[in-house]
Amino acid sequence: MRAVVAVLLLVTAAHAALWGLFQEKQAAPDFRGTLPSLSYTPFEPKHTVVDGDADKVRADLKKLSTVTRAVRGYSSTEGNELVPRIAAEFGMKVMIGVWIDKDADRNGREIAAAVDLAKSNGNVTGIVIGNETIFRGEQIPIENLGPIPPILKTNATAEEKERFLEEKDRFLNESARFLREEAPRIEQEEEGRLQDAKAQPEDKRDEAIKWAVDENNVQRLIKVIQRAKKSVSVSLTPVTTGEIWNIWRDHPQLANSADFIAAHVLPYWENFTDGQAVDQAVDRFNLLRDSFPGKRILIAEFGWPSQGYNLRNAEPGPFQQASVLRNFVTRAEAIGMDYNIVEAIDQPWKFFEGGVGPYWGVFTADREAKFSWTGPIVNPDYWKIATVAVLVGLFMSLPILRLASPTVMQALLLSATANGVGAWVATVFDYWTVHYFVWGSAFALSLGLTLLVPLVLIAMARIEEIAAVAFGRGPRRLISESATLAPATMGENVSFPKVSIHIPAYFEPVEMLKQTLDAVARLDYPNFECVCIINNTPDPEFWRPIQDHCRTLGERFKFINAEKVQGFKAGALRIAMERTAVDAEIIGIIDADYVVHPDWLKDLVPVFADPRVGLVQAPQEHRDGDRSLMHYIMNGEYAGFFDIGMVQRNEANAIIVHGTMCLIRRSAMDKAGGWSSDTICEDTDLGLTIQQQGWLTHYTNVRYGEGLLPDTYEAFKKQRHRWAYGGFQIVKKHWRRFLPGASRLTPDQRREFSLGWLNWLGAESLGVVVAILNLIWVPIVAFADIAIPDKILTLPIIASFIVSLLHFVALYRLRVNIKAGQMLGAMIAAMSVQWTVSRAVAQGLITEHLAFARTSKGGLSRMSIEFQAFWEAVIGALLLLGAAVLITVNGSKQVREIYIFAGVLVLESLPFLSAVAIAILENSRINEFAFWRNSAIRTAELIGLRPVSLPSVAAPAQPVASEMRRDG
Repeated sequence: MRAVVAVLLLVTAAHAALWGLFQEKQAAPDFRGTLPSLSYTPFEPKHTVVDGDADKVRADLKKLSTVTRAVRGYSSTEGNELVPRIAAEFGMKVMIGVWIDKDADRNGREIAAAVDLAKSNGNVTGIVIGNETIFRGEQIPIENLGPIPPILKTNATAEEKERFLEEKDRFLNESARFLREEAPRIEQEEEGRLQDAKAQPEDKRDEAIKWAVDENNVQRLIKVIQRAKKSVSVSLTPVTTGEIWNIWRDHPQLANSADFIAAHVLPYWENFTDGQAVDQAVDRFNLLRDSFPGKRILIAEFGWPSQGYNLRNAEPGPFQQASVLRNFVTRAEAIGMDYNIVEAIDQPWKFFEGGVGPYWGVFTADREAKFSWTGPIVNPDYWKIATVAVLVGLFMSLPILRLASPTVMQALLLSATANGVGAWVATVFDYWTVHYFVWGSAFALSLGLTLLVPLVLIAMARIEEIAAVAFGRGPRRLISESATLAPATMGENVSFPKVSIHIPAYFEPVEMLKQTLDAVARLDYPNFECVCIINNTPDPEFWRPIQDHCRTLGERFKFINAEKVQGFKAGALRIAMERTAVDAEIIGIIDADYVVHPDWLKDLVPVFADPRVGLVQAPQEHRDGDRSLMHYIMNGEYAGFFDIGMVQRNEANAIIVHGTMCLIRRSAMDKAGGWSSDTICEDTDLGLTIQQQGWLTHYTNVRYGEGLLPDTYEAFKKQRHRWAYGGFQIVKKHWRRFLPGASRLTPDQRREFSLGWLNWLGAESLGVVVAILNLIWVPIVAFADIAIPDKILTLPIIASFIVSLLHFVALYRLRVNIKAGQMLGAMIAAMSVQWTVSRAVAQGLITEHLAFARTSKGGLSRMSIEFQAFWEAVIGALLLLGAAVLITVNGSKQVREIYIFAGVLVLESLPFLSAVAIAILENSRINEFAFWRNSAIRTAELIGLRPVSLPSVAAPAQPVASEMRRDG
């Protein structure tokens, strides 16, 4: 144990050291001055001014006054009108904004408010009419090209109200004249530009039309600017508009009409890396300066987002933001560039601007500085995150100390896994603290994390099983051929307790059931009886030959033909118990298709010499795995459960009873209440009840008999559906007995059953639920400009898939004696029932009982004409289609998270496509082994490894009479 504790401490120390090793630090030029301007928006659009708004603006501007000399606004209403007056209290200048869109009334109020603010506040240094109006393609209403409407101030005097009414009348008259006389001329000019563009050659027409539309809007914007300039003193309050740099370049008339050029240079949106951003901004500044000599050039927007997703080569991030801004201001100050940084404070409401919209501020929404302008660039919360990771990893490593004699390598792998999960938890914590969420995104993220928690637990359980099998100590409770049976073996002084073997049958093939009975007759054990009960099978062709055969086999064999039996298989077994010899101490159960080996009872009954043992289970095996390729891979899939899962569960005395090849102490069965019909997995139900009463159970992986595989893929799926539905019934029936003190189950038994149910029922159901939810997300990701965060949601899904793959391959190679090709087929078969199991769980949630479905075996059933993987094909195709859509629409943006999400969809399609593959295989020629043998022979002949067999040439045959020549 000391070694294990040392391993845990070593891994924890290594984890902490890795956080220290990978702590990022970046050098950047120090900036100790004051920024010339920051964009500042105190409220969301459509904000209604209320008491307290002024205090909020005052607190913001007080903080901002420590880092900047001025602020730039984007609106003059909805609370933004408070900014100039309050900014003056801190000696700050303001460049006020006018928001322009398609709403003519709102535009009029904005322009009028801006003009009024400029006249009444001496600290207003400019008016910016419109923000990327041309780039957004929103045509300015023609009404806004006319006179500027008057405004009525709050708390206006009677004289001011009277003046307002006079100005309003004058405004209405002038507006009517403008719309009557000037508007038609403007519209005619615009139509002329469009017609000229449409007359261009076809290869230039689209570009010409786009330019004409933009130019028409530019001309309208120019008229609005000219109106505003007439209303203010241009020498004190210059007027311009805010546009992307190329709009100024492509429409020089706009530059000539504005008092100065307010150009937006945002390298992120133009696919420049953070290392190229500053050079790009300087280059565009020089381009505009050269294009418009003598004109004042203001880089009115420059910035870099601190969070969000990449846009091709542009990577957002806190380090990138700090580095870009510090390098930019240093260069700008050196060359005398006039600039404004976008923006002062994060705006969480800008979620519609993609993943980066809310994160352009140099302050968070909580008004905390994101980075320092001097010294190395570091994450100030880095060690908080590291501490969370290390503590969670250590806490999740503690259960290792409860394991029975873990090895050093076993503890090492488990502790490394726990610390890996700790790092993921810390990443989630960090993501949650540095991002902003609207209700929908918070709900989606919470739902995703809720589904990921059991997925992570399942992955950890699978890694634990890998560690136990690959690095742990070998099985100690397993009954193997080489093991000495404890506490005693057969001998002269050991009695032979009577065993009553029960064989329930329902419409079973006669010859198959005869084989089962004959094998029982050959048992090398002196004291047993066999009760064969055929239930609910009125056709005498099925039961009469069996009745005769039992008579032939002798008095040990009892035959029962029971009609109208209630309670499915459990009901039949209850009747068999009524006909069981009173002196029978052990009950053996085998299915009607099982051919047992002669040494079954001789080898396993001695285990019951220990009075604490209530049950001994042997594995299932199948003798018809060579019927077809499908049956071959089915057989490999079954083997994994019996050679891996059951062996490991046996170490905790927590095996799953699976009916056939099972020996049960009669007294244990009686105390457990016998066979119950309230679930359709009566064997597992009874076994769990026996364990809950404190009996020991044992398992052997030695094959003591072989049965038959399901005839068809449909039968295979129906059997798995019954097992899953019955398993869920058992969960609902027994969950209360897993509470502390509710039964004699040990903590290890509770853990094994709980993880077993989660690992099977939970994993399959979660896989389907997550796949369907991701399908729903496809149009949102593709068309709503929203990406799934990779580190906390999509990458864990991929990691869980890789763990499941490694779990399957590693444990099969270590424990299951099959070839690699059969193992690959077994993996496909295991994945193919994901939809089936999830359907069973869903039905278990909404129903209490389903009819018992017999698994068709023995070759009597025929393949259904229906395609057996229809819904799997639909969902698998939709997942692949969703991935294709994401890859296609992401071609221009190349957002990494979207590509990863598309990859997740492909991975999630594999279980569904596996079902489709097996359904197709079942009906194809390649399912027959003869096809592969003939193909191998033909291939060998074609490449010369085997001589071609030619038909032998026989001696000429004697002509028949009709061929004899008749000479005339």
